[in-house]
Amino acid sequence: MSIDHFAINAVDRSAEQQGKGASRRLRKQNLVPAIIYGGGEEPTTISIKINELVKSLEYEAFFSQILTITLDTGNEHQVVIKALQRHPAKGFPMHADFQRVVKGQKINMNIPVHFAGREEAPGTKAGGILSTLVTDIEIVCLPSQLPEYLEIDVSGMEIGDLFRLSDIKLPEGVIIFDLDMEDAHDRTIVNMQPPTVEEVDEEADDVDAAEVPATEQSDKAASEDKDAE
Repeated sequence: MSIDHFAINAVDRSAEQQGKGASRRLRKQNLVPAIIYGGGEEPTTISIKINELVKSLEYEAFFSQILTITLDTGNEHQVVIKALQRHPAKGFPMHADFQRVVKGQKINMNIPVHFAGREEAPGTKAGGILSTLVTDIEIVCLPSQLPEYLEIDVSGMEIGDLFRLSDIKLPEGVIIFDLDMEDAHDRTIVNMQPPTVEEVDEEADDVDAAEVPATEQSDKAASEDKDAE
């Protein structure tokens, strides 16, 4: 998806009074308060039209691509979204944090993971269950090398197979953060589990239905003998 798709217009609010009261007033005007920080510059408080932001949030790539925010002052900022606060009940955006992108300076980003070929996998056809353990992975790279997502081909997985972080084929210049640390943890991200088998109580199935009336008849006879005594 083109980066141009994520061109956002915003109003510079840095000169205005900040606080919870100001944020509430903005929300009543259908504006979302936000902040741009980093890049060796002072933080810039802004507001974005809620309908424009909601429309962009519908796209998965919005959370993993470089965004262009154009202010009413004419200034442009290349940023990535780092945090989004939503209303706990209604889900609409209440506040957003954007981090400036500096050319030539690496950034950390959580990138979505897509699993391709699950229906074609031999393990799936044999009744196995593909268990995905992650939805995104933190990577480190230059802004120009930032991928929209990481794709993992699981079409060849048999029952018992698994993929670890180190098995991912990465684009040029991209490093997985967990593997770049001193205490690197090469965790499992997807595996093919055997099919679930329900246990059957064989002893219960082996009961001869014919024994039931025979037992009842025996109990009845014993009762009659007792009465005769």
